[in-house]
Amino acid sequence: MAAKLRKGDKVVVLAGKDKGKEGAIASIDPKAGKAVVDGVNVAIRHTRQTQTSQGGRLPKALPVDLSNLALLDSNGKATRVGFREEDGKKVRFAKTTGETV
Repeated sequence: MAAKLRKGDKVVVLAGKDKGKEGAIASIDPKAGKAVVDGVNVAIRHTRQTQTSQGGRLPKALPVDLSNLALLDSNGKATRVGFREEDGKKVRFAKTTGETV
């Protein structure tokens, strides 16, 4: 099945403790159905100091389920994603505005 959300897409969180927050997708795990979004679902991870890096309490973005994310359209509103053919190529489009993503 084609991916409705991809790395770099601007998304909004629909449910959970970070509901309403916006960010860009940093990475996606399609097998698990999760994505890491910048600035969303951030937890503090304690890391040990090494010769190369400073240790301490570092914020880390944890994965969010894809069902809790929606793409942002050009108006800044959450939208669903559809597929259509343009010039023989399959493209994604925003259902609210009809624009290609």
